[in-house]
Amino acid sequence: MTPSDIQLPDFATNATNLASKGLGARGVSVTDEFFAPLERMLEDRPAIFIEDKYDDHGKWMDGWESRRRRTGGHDHATVRLAVPGVINGFDIDTSHFTGNYPPQCAIEAASLPGGEDPVKGDDTVWTQIVARCDLGPDRHHFVPSASSQVFTHVRVHIYPDGGLARLRVYGTPHLDLKKVAGTRIDLASALNGGRVLAWSDAHYGQFRRILAPGRGRDMGDGWETRRRRGPGNDWMIIALGAPGVVSDIQVDTAHYKGNYPHSCAVQGTNFGAVTSELDEAEVAAAENWPLLLEKCELGPDRVHDFDHETLVSHGPVTHVRLAIFPDGGISRLRIFGKVVMQDPIVVPGS
Repeated sequence: MTPSDIQLPDFATNATNLASKGLGARGVSVTDEFFAPLERMLEDRPAIFIEDKYDDHGKWMDGWESRRRRTGGHDHATVRLAVPGVINGFDIDTSHFTGNYPPQCAIEAASLPGGEDPVKGDDTVWTQIVARCDLGPDRHHFVPSASSQVFTHVRVHIYPDGGLARLRVYGTPHLDLKKVAGTRIDLASALNGGRVLAWSDAHYGQFRRILAPGRGRDMGDGWETRRRRGPGNDWMIIALGAPGVVSDIQVDTAHYKGNYPHSCAVQGTNFGAVTSELDEAEVAAAENWPLLLEKCELGPDRVHDFDHETLVSHGPVTHVRLAIFPDGGISRLRIFGKVVMQDPIVVPGS
């Protein structure tokens, strides 16, 4: 089953996976990881199964797996989220775990200041946000969160033992606009709340990684469309993490050597607020948004920087549309700018 085959619930649609290893999430502690390490559960790519692969501990599994418990109790693991955020819900994924999945699980969350991690025996306050629930073999379990607080860590309990292929923590990164107002940030960064809302095609790669930190690892670590055989061009619409005046744009075609787009353009608009969804009419109308960056040529496997002298003068924007001509791959997109505080735009008659 590929990611496009999975029907995501509303809470996961256009949300950020706060437990993404590629965004910086990491395991903090675990009671047992004999068969498969905790860090593997945070991988961005879908879990795989290799039938004849074994290691020194037994069958190689793509996820976190503890040994069989013989002394009572249960296993649990603590994960530091990539960035503090409000958690919408979870994908507790037991893909390929058929006779070794946990029958039940529960999830707690905590908020620790200053980049600290919980330590065994400390006074960390844990809030249960997923009550103990049943799990089944080889499937995705989508479970909503019971809290809208901002959290920095989650702790997943499995009863009594077993393996989870992936844990996705869907939510919204917390960005304190008052603290960052007037400062230059990457408005499109997933760590700052940037989200991909719509796209023409995303046949190859992990398209949401276009907003991830760092450069792409390979051609699978970015947005790549199939070869376009008809008229038109491909595009992607992104909700910025905060309203801002764009000062410079970076388009990175890392690893795309024979399949980079010939050229690109960037458009923008101001909805007055950073919305999580656009309807079909708004997506169609985006083709006519004002230009921030006029159509310009791209090259293979390189970073393209476009400064304020290249960009079209404009006011604050909340959304951007990246157009590529005619098709191809983009590894990363950075939309740098100063965050502005603005009142929501009121549409007459609304």
